[in-house]
Amino acid sequence: MVPGAFCRDCLTPHRGSLRRCAACGSPRILSHPELATLSIAHIDCDAFYAMVEKRDRPDLADKPVIIGGGRRGVVLTCCYNARIFGVRSAMPMFKALELCPHAVILKPNMAKYAEVGHAVRERMRQLTPLVEPLSIDEAFLDLSGTELLHRATPALSLARLARAVEDEFRISVSVGLSHNKFLAKLASDLQKPRGFSVIGRQETTSFLAGLKVTSIWGVGNAMARTLAADGITMIGQLQDMPVETLMRRYGGVGQKLWRLSRGLDERPVSPHGEARSISAETTFDTDKSRAEELLPILRRLSEKVAARLKRTDLAGTTVVLKLKTSDFRIRTRNRKLSDPTRLADRIFAVGREMLLRELDGTRFRLIGIGCNEFAPASRADPPDMLDPGKEKRAKAEAALDALRNKFGDTSIETGYTFRPPKPEA
Repeated sequence: MVPGAFCRDCLTPHRGSLRRCAACGSPRILSHPELATLSIAHIDCDAFYAMVEKRDRPDLADKPVIIGGGRRGVVLTCCYNARIFGVRSAMPMFKALELCPHAVILKPNMAKYAEVGHAVRERMRQLTPLVEPLSIDEAFLDLSGTELLHRATPALSLARLARAVEDEFRISVSVGLSHNKFLAKLASDLQKPRGFSVIGRQETTSFLAGLKVTSIWGVGNAMARTLAADGITMIGQLQDMPVETLMRRYGGVGQKLWRLSRGLDERPVSPHGEARSISAETTFDTDKSRAEELLPILRRLSEKVAARLKRTDLAGTTVVLKLKTSDFRIRTRNRKLSDPTRLADRIFAVGREMLLRELDGTRFRLIGIGCNEFAPASRADPPDMLDPGKEKRAKAEAALDALRNKFGDTSIETGYTFRPPKPEA
C-alpha cells in the first residue's frame, strides 16, 4: 500500500496492488512513494485556446482545430487531433495546412480565453494564495501547509481541482507535482492531456539523466548547438562534469546547467511574478510599408494591450514595438516611460514615434506592440503639469472602455481605427 494513493476519477483512496480502482473501475490510479510529501505543482491547461473553442462549438469535437492567423500567420495553438498530423505551435500556417489540409482554422478570441483563464486561476487561488501565473493558461502553485485547511494532501487537492475545472469549464488540465518549480513544470508535460505526473526527490537525478539538454530551462537551439559541439547532448553528461569545468566553458550559464542538471532549484512560488510582458501582434495578408496602413493597426493593437493591462491591474513601464520584415527579420524597439501606464493613448503615442522612425520603405509582414516591466495599477498615469490634457484624455478613454464593455469592442472607434461603411451597390 502506497500512502496517499487514490483514483483520479472518483478520488477514492487506493489500497493494495490492483491496477484499477476498486470503487469505479478506472485505471487512472495516482500512486508514488513520495506522493504524500510533495507540494510544488505546475498546472497547464491542455491545448487551451483550441479546447475553449471546441467547448463552445460541439460540431468541432472530433475535428482538427488550429488557432491562428491567415495563411501567412503562425499557429498559436492546435488541438491534439491536429498534432497527430504534425502541426505544432509557432509553425507557419502554410506549413500546418500542408500537413493537415482539412483542419478548421479559427482566429483567436483573446477576450474569451482571458475570461476562462482568469476563472481557472481563481479556482487555483481557492487552494492556496501562492499561485504564480506564467501565462493565461499555466501557473505554479505551492500547497505547503494546506493539508489541514483542505483535509487532503496537496496531490489530492490538485486532483480535486483538475476534476472541478473539467466539470465547471469543460476543459482539461495537466498537473506536474514535485519538490521544486523546475521539476514540476517538467512533470506537467509528461502525460498530456489530462495528465498528472510526479517526480520525487529520490528519483530526481536518475530521471533527469535520461533527458536531452533541451529539457533544461534556458537551453534553446543556440545553446544546444554549443553544447552539442562539445559532445554534450544529454543531461546525464552534465551531471558527470564538475561545476568548475562548466563555468570555465560557459560562464555563469555553466553554473545554472550544473544546478538544474541535478534538479536543484530554490526559487519560491511568487504570486507577484505574474507577467513578463503583455502584448498584441498581427501578421498581414500582404506586406505593408506606409504609415497610413500601419498606424490604424498599431492603434488597434495598443487598445488591446491597454485592455489586458486593465484586466490584470497592471501598468507597463516600458513600451516595446515589434516588426517583422518581408524577409523574416525581426526588429524590436523599446522605450522606458517616465511613469507606468495602462492607457491605449499613451502606448500608441510612444509606439507611433518608434514606428515612424522605422518607415524607410521597408515592407513589413507583422507588427506588434506591448508593455513589460510592470508596476501596480495604483501607480499608473499620474497627473502631469507639463501635459494638462493628459487627465482629460484618460477620462475619455475610461468612457470608451465603459461603452466597449457594455456594447462590444467594435461598438465605438477612434479616428485612427474608424473605417466608414462601404456604399451600397
